[in-house]
Amino acid sequence: MNPGIQKVYDIANKPGRLIIGLMSGTSLDGLDIALCKIEGYGQDTKMELLKFETISYTDDFKNEVRHVFSKKEIDLEKLCLLHPWIALQHAGMINTCLQKWHIKSADVDLIASHGQTIYHAPQRLHQQQKFGNATLQIGDGDHLAVATGIITISDFRQKNIAAGGEGAPLAVYGDHILFSKKDEDRILLNIGGIANFTFLPGNDEHILCTDVGPGNTLMDAYMQEQFPGNSYDMDSLVAKAGTVHERLLAALKEHDFFKQAFPKTTGPELFNLLYLQQAKQTSNAASLSPQDTMATLNRFTADMIVVAIKDCLKDKTKIKIFSSGGGIHNPLLMQHLKEQLPGCTFLSTADTGLNPDAKEAVLFALLANECICNDVSANTIKSPGIPAVAMGKISFPA
Repeated sequence: MNPGIQKVYDIANKPGRLIIGLMSGTSLDGLDIALCKIEGYGQDTKMELLKFETISYTDDFKNEVRHVFSKKEIDLEKLCLLHPWIALQHAGMINTCLQKWHIKSADVDLIASHGQTIYHAPQRLHQQQKFGNATLQIGDGDHLAVATGIITISDFRQKNIAAGGEGAPLAVYGDHILFSKKDEDRILLNIGGIANFTFLPGNDEHILCTDVGPGNTLMDAYMQEQFPGNSYDMDSLVAKAGTVHERLLAALKEHDFFKQAFPKTTGPELFNLLYLQQAKQTSNAASLSPQDTMATLNRFTADMIVVAIKDCLKDKTKIKIFSSGGGIHNPLLMQHLKEQLPGCTFLSTADTGLNPDAKEAVLFALLANECICNDVSANTIKSPGIPAVAMGKISFPA
């Protein structure tokens, strides 16, 4: 027997596992590294976040990824080179953290790597009938495993698509394990580059996980274009200085994506600066000031989250919303949400004991744990668009 297979078997049968979860989002701000102690699996899982750090990306890293990120036409050689290079950069960051934390790589059971999304292409977006849903994350798992000496599970989204999903969002699997509560309806709202949420009804029926539209992606892209050196609108200062332009806001909302049924996915392939430019042209707002543009983009993100949540809640008037992701640090955005959803109680995942900035990295650690431990036929999620599958490809160190 391959000794790596034997080791995976032994890890799966341990009472608890040390798993490093990695998350690198579309904002390209840095790599989230979460060291988790996980016991059990499925709904019996117990998770403790032992260490967490975000290592900021250098300008060189960001520029290299932007050569291929969210573009239909790219340099294929560059893509080929970036696939192992990103993995080696991430491996170096992991090794640095382990040194800092005084933890030996031999004591870590698994790495769970999301990789770096460079293109997300659900059929609803590409609209080519002979092709199905597709997505691409780079940062090769074999290079990660060899460079760290730790068994690596990566490329989670492909199995979800192969089983009938759209490859995103995957948060529902971990959200259901960590946050579902009997007889209490909850929403887990994540505002990253794209905004998405998981609805966890207290009766465990009709669970929903869906993207709703842009989170920070349009606001961040516009800030980077208009204010070089500023990757985002810190403390909403630019947006607060502006006024919402109602015609532009209406034009931004006029895409068919917002009329499509849930669950659905999207990405910066749709919601980008070209999308904003076209909306400005149709609304005669081409000369709008940066402040008014940012105020409008902020409100746009908030409005589409609110519309989606209201559609999900139907006749429910009170619910707890646990927020995470970079958007929770945008005070104007959160103000808009609270004003438009007055019956909801807004909390963050910190109120459950989980650092909201670490949540996505932790969720991938949970997916790795499920990959090697769980009998997927026992999956209690039986909702449309959420395939009951174990996800991830296993890579062994040399």
